[in-house]
Amino acid sequence: MPTSATSPTAEIPEPSAQSAIASSAASTTAVADAPGQPRRAFSRFAIDTRPLRHPAYRRLWTSNVVTSVGSQLTAVAVPKQIYDVTGSSTWIGIASFAALAPLVVFGLWGGAVADAVDRRKLLLTTNVGIAVTSIGFWAQAAVGLHSVWPLIVLLAVQQGLFGINSAARGAAIPRLVPQEEVPAANSLGATVMLAGALFGPMVAGALIPIIGLPTLYLLDAVGLTATLWAVYRLPALPPLTAGRSPAVKTEGSSGSDSPGYGSPIEARRTGWAQVADGFRFVAANRLLLNSFVVDLIAMVFGMPRALFPQLAATTYASNHLALGLLFAAMPAGALVGGLLSGTYTRLGRHGAMTIGAVAAWGLAMIGLGLSGSILLACLFLALGGVADFVSMVFRGSILQMAAPDEMRGRMQGVFTVVVAGGPRLADLVHGIAGAALGTKAAVAGGGLAVVVGVVILATFSPSYWRYHANS
Repeated sequence: MPTSATSPTAEIPEPSAQSAIASSAASTTAVADAPGQPRRAFSRFAIDTRPLRHPAYRRLWTSNVVTSVGSQLTAVAVPKQIYDVTGSSTWIGIASFAALAPLVVFGLWGGAVADAVDRRKLLLTTNVGIAVTSIGFWAQAAVGLHSVWPLIVLLAVQQGLFGINSAARGAAIPRLVPQEEVPAANSLGATVMLAGALFGPMVAGALIPIIGLPTLYLLDAVGLTATLWAVYRLPALPPLTAGRSPAVKTEGSSGSDSPGYGSPIEARRTGWAQVADGFRFVAANRLLLNSFVVDLIAMVFGMPRALFPQLAATTYASNHLALGLLFAAMPAGALVGGLLSGTYTRLGRHGAMTIGAVAAWGLAMIGLGLSGSILLACLFLALGGVADFVSMVFRGSILQMAAPDEMRGRMQGVFTVVVAGGPRLADLVHGIAGAALGTKAAVAGGGLAVVVGVVILATFSPSYWRYHANS
């Protein structure tokens, strides 16, 4: 369990804000329980929208709505243009690898920066930078450079800025909503991103033949520029005195407002020594360390993405549609998990929920390995997507609530490294296992390893299993 300095209770609102929130929640519950309100009863199961009552979080979430689709337009347009220029998929892989290094490096360093400066200003600065890179993508396509290097450079810069931005964004959430609503806030944000990941590529694929790549880049740039006002309107989020409890605002506030968020402190250092402090903090905090271990168990052993092409070509009769279905089934299931997140985001047993969700993920991968039809495979992948979403919500909430405010940026930086590196390590593991054992044995065996792994972790770390957000 976390020490008093890292206790989740350090983030509960001050009495006045807490009373207002409790009163609002009580009135909402009363309406929901009124007879003749079936839609209200259904809302208990639908996505939990309580965080949207807080204007600051609502602004941050609104900016996510716009950028989630726009970012996917660029995610499709860049590899398409690289292939058009080079005629080689190898260059697409080179560009992807070139973007990974700045994402990891600046994700880690950006976490230290997010702990040392006003997070609102950092979000605003990086959003401006990302918008500028999108304008750069548009400019090079509009003038017809027909060179792969400007694309690679722009992509690397964009991913570096994204790494800093994501660290600041994740660290800001517990300052914008009450502690008990952090899981719901994470669910809302992730659901929007999943919707963008599902529908954004389809929109891009439909628009490229009609409007062309330059205009597609321009649409993303315009969307990013439009979100700057929402980020500007966030309250000030300066570093807080260690151990101080920031209050949660429940009324509207402008970017210049800072009362109620604790006392700002003198600027902290932002070098690699501070990044190393973040890793030492994780190593010394069993709760956070176990949350990362659970994630790595699920991803490394249970993410068979690298085997999808072989499964589609061999197990499912060389069906090209099968490959697309395999890749789409998991995010589709995760999106369902987000839309029905009201069923679990109010639960406090975050440790047990992550272990149970990862075990369910492993069982779904066992089912995938044993399935002989594409429909069954998609069903198990969709169930796995639901489990993965639940795990992500509670792991993210543990990360945000169990760390003190002055460490949250660095924790988000470490999280970025795990999220970016874990699936790539999984691709290597499954590629080797698939070649040695066959695809079905590799997938089912990986799922079994996930189940065994989380059972071992729960057995030897009972405090993680028993962890309650309000304890």
